[in-house]
Amino acid sequence: METTASALDSAFWITIGSILLLLVLSAFFSGSETALTAASRGKLRAQADKGSKGAEAALKITEDNERLIGSVLLGNNLVNIMAASLATSLFTRLFGDSGVALATLVMTLLVLIFAEVLPKTYAIIYSESAAATVAPVIRIIVRVLAPVVGAVRLLVRGVLRLFGVQVDPDSQILAVREEIAGALQLGHSEGVVEKEDRDRILGALDLGDRTVEEIMLHRSGIEMIDADKEAGEILQQCLESPHTRLPVFRGEVENIIGVVHAKDLLRAMYAMVSGAEADASALGRFRITDVAMPPYFVPETTTLDEQMRQFLKLRTHFALVVDEYGSLQGLITLEDILEEIVGEITDEFDPDADHPLKAGGDGSYIVEGGMTIRDLNRATDWTLPDEEANTVAGLVIHEAQAIPIIGQVFSFHGFRFEVLDRDGNRVTKLRIRPL
Repeated sequence: METTASALDSAFWITIGSILLLLVLSAFFSGSETALTAASRGKLRAQADKGSKGAEAALKITEDNERLIGSVLLGNNLVNIMAASLATSLFTRLFGDSGVALATLVMTLLVLIFAEVLPKTYAIIYSESAAATVAPVIRIIVRVLAPVVGAVRLLVRGVLRLFGVQVDPDSQILAVREEIAGALQLGHSEGVVEKEDRDRILGALDLGDRTVEEIMLHRSGIEMIDADKEAGEILQQCLESPHTRLPVFRGEVENIIGVVHAKDLLRAMYAMVSGAEADASALGRFRITDVAMPPYFVPETTTLDEQMRQFLKLRTHFALVVDEYGSLQGLITLEDILEEIVGEITDEFDPDADHPLKAGGDGSYIVEGGMTIRDLNRATDWTLPDEEANTVAGLVIHEAQAIPIIGQVFSFHGFRFEVLDRDGNRVTKLRIRPL
């Protein structure tokens, strides 16, 4: 009888110890899952660069989150089920049939508090340090459970495919930009990130998604030099122009034969009218084509990121934009691309140094029709759509399905648009206010 009691006592304490050990393992798996999924890969990379082996291991195992989650959940469920089974056996032996309900209640409280809430709370607060600590052990577990997890993975993907869900292995890579943009927007709303800083970073991120067509100066606004003009007229035009580079055409504006830089023009003319053998009449023999550089054409579908790289590679700042038929559409400069990052750049030679956006007293804004929707949204924190049109005037024309007249008023996308001025078929000025 004493031997039986001693055996029961030994079995009791062994079972209690096993349950506690399994709860510790459950807490480890739960905290590891939260830490590795919540940790910032950017911060882990910074720690890894400083020599942290744990952070480096965490980066490697989080490259495949599907395999990581599968391994951790498998281990967590195994220990939880084993702990629940042992607790049910123990309580049934002690309290009979009522021990099942009692075991369920006790294990639910223990698992919830000590194996779920407590470790996950800690892992959320100290996600990077916790991830670096558990990563070496989790990496071993992932390798050991790889065959089982691989089979489960195939089964899960097969079931998802039945419901039309395709698993994209590059989804994490493609989500990096959205994650950065979301963090910037959240930081700005909380007052941590300044609006100018947010706009600059988002502008740099958007260069790969935007084309030169969206920001180019339309051909109607390009100042050009007629190659058949007299040398004196050309010189006067260059001196009066605020631009240092001007396209040169002959016959018709579509026939661009070169681009002249003001410095090259002035050097050539100065050489003709100065010096020992100089003659003022020599100016009449000057030909603009002698100093014009070959024109540089780019397709309108080129991304801003690629165009900036080409500008830097070719050591030029000026390109003419053509469509798929080779027709001139506009021009783009390196400054135009930089303005998408840092905002409007003006100097003492800009004739329109005033911003194309003026605030009214009633919450409205006076907007130039040629202002891009993106610039307007950045300046006002509005969310006007720019999928169908690049400029504010283009948006109004697209929504109205007609060229509006002066004084006409439209309401769409939660805003009121009033046409203030028009030049021919171009809407040049509008008043906009939120409804």
